[in-house]
Amino acid sequence: MKIGYRKPSPKKSFKARTTGRAKRAVKKSVVPGYGKKGMGWVKDPKKAAYNKVYNKTTRSVHNNNSGCGCLLFLITAITMSLIFLVVL
Repeated sequence: MKIGYRKPSPKKSFKARTTGRAKRAVKKSVVPGYGKKGMGWVKDPKKAAYNKVYNKTTRSVHNNNSGCGCLLFLITAITMSLIFLVVL
């Protein structure tokens, strides 16, 4: 199991961006349960469990909006310590 940042794949990224709304609409009308939450657990529980762990242990290089607050804490701590040293 991978831990850390995922290596981006331009091929898969392009495919995900160009799969059309019409294709999803057709699948939703034909396949029962397509696009519903939790259907992965019904269809293939082993793969769903793997994906859940994988998505929790790895991070994306792109769209990293759920950033770590520890960087902000570190910058604040360094700034406060420098101010403290200058005052003394």
